[in-house]
Amino acid sequence: MWIKICGNTNLEDAKLAAQLGADAVGFVFTASPRQITAAQVAAITPHLPARVERVGVFHSSDARQIAAIVHEAGLTAVQLHGALDQSLVSKLAEKFKGSVCIIQTLHWTVAPATESPAAQLASQIERIARLGFADRILIDSKVGAATGGTGVAFDWTAARGLFASAPSGLHLIAAGGLNPQNVAHAIAQLSPWGVDVSSGIESSPGRKDPALLARFIQSARAATP
Repeated sequence: MWIKICGNTNLEDAKLAAQLGADAVGFVFTASPRQITAAQVAAITPHLPARVERVGVFHSSDARQIAAIVHEAGLTAVQLHGALDQSLVSKLAEKFKGSVCIIQTLHWTVAPATESPAAQLASQIERIARLGFADRILIDSKVGAATGGTGVAFDWTAARGLFASAPSGLHLIAAGGLNPQNVAHAIAQLSPWGVDVSSGIESSPGRKDPALLARFIQSARAATP
């Protein structure tokens, strides 16, 4: 089970996540209570173990800006949090040439939904598979205008088929509303390739609670099939 601890804003939290066994730590470069700058991340990443992925979360559609931040901050992956933008993903794939992983976020609309979120996302997943630029897809909750960090889970029962039918070679990551109490249930329901948590292990926005962080990672590891 791949485990990402997102929304880090300081070295202490990022190092603790790595020490406790997280596979990746995330940094948010878009408007958020957890927003951080490339210079701040650049002061953190050299102190992390080489095995830990450093993921930047972006809402920008400017490939040059994203690439510049990746270089300055020492990132190994980018998570595109806006709507699927084929042009942007293509440009990034060309710039990185496989040296930086691309994670595409897709949003499960919690409410109101005009059509089945599962059917809507299945079509987008198939499109990503055809493009071949990204091999990881993160499914996050969308509540109103908020597309992350809401602490609200999507319907795992309704999403089981979506995760089970992912095209070969695509890794699906579950996010949205996860915490130490429910991550094992989410894994049992979805059998995802990975899980991602931010607000569910915080003492305040941008600050991780060490006990919750440890419990989340332990619970996710114990629940892994």
